[in-house]
Amino acid sequence: VQLQASGGGLVQAGDSLKLSCAASGRTVNGYSTAWFRQAPGKEREYVSAVFRSGSNKYYADSVKGRCTISRDSAKNTVYLQMDSLKPEDTAVYYCAGSARLILSSLRLKNQYTDWGQGTLVTVSS
Repeated sequence: VQLQASGGGLVQAGDSLKLSCAASGRTVNGYSTAWFRQAPGKEREYVSAVFRSGSNKYYADSVKGRCTISRDSAKNTVYLQMDSLKPEDTAVYYCAGSARLILSSLRLKNQYTDWGQGTLVTVSS
């Protein structure tokens, strides 16, 4: 499985961005997918995830109400719509996936078997 993240860029506080995670080698159906981010000097942290069923979606408290995760089976792509961006959202964003996660493990980065290369989001104040 290969995951290709894209859509990052330099924006101002309050702007929006939509990140994409294109999967190849398998379908996103039946595949749990998440977004993590890593700011300079910090550990990689969980942002959002969609369970393999597609109906369960979760968000970290830091982005709840500002981000929406979605999945397009026809394009075999998972998206992260980010609105009302803040400078503290600045980070490299990674998509990750696994076909074998249980629901309670969605937030755990060490449970994901497949990772994309990351896309940089920079939010200026």
